[in-house]
Amino acid sequence: MHRWLLSFVAGAALLAPALAQEGVPPKLIDHWKTSKKYMLALADQMPAADYSFKLTPPEMSFGQQMAHIATANAYFFSTLTGQKSPISKPANYDKATVVKLLNDSYDFVIASLQGLDPERLHQSFDMEGGKMEGFEVLLLATDHTAHHRGQCIAYLRAKGIKPVDYTF
Repeated sequence: MHRWLLSFVAGAALLAPALAQEGVPPKLIDHWKTSKKYMLALADQMPAADYSFKLTPPEMSFGQQMAHIATANAYFFSTLTGQKSPISKPANYDKATVVKLLNDSYDFVIASLQGLDPERLHQSFDMEGGKMEGFEVLLLATDHTAHHRGQCIAYLRAKGIKPVDYTF
């Protein structure tokens, strides 16, 4: 088994009992608020003219990467909560559209966490990679966001832009 997968499974095993007893810890909600602030700062740093920039031709553009984060977060949290996602794939990936999409998506995530029924964290959900418990969906959303955020940072650096400092 891959080392990262072992770490993921171990972290999930440690997190599950705490979530079952108390619901979503306020600190977790605070971390998603911090993630929102950081993602919006990164999105703002890329000039509007460069939202179509790709590191290599087969990759998503910067705007598509940012929109992917927004739509994926909405998918994960609509699955977890059972709510209909208020976020859909945009018709274009210009800066104004993508920044609004990110903002709306994070607002949905944060509201979803604040009102999440702790029992849903132990329910099973059909996800693209197979069945997952709710707390695994929560961890996947966090990991997925970090993965694509890192890619966006590489796009900024390729354009000679120093990304804003990361906070946690």
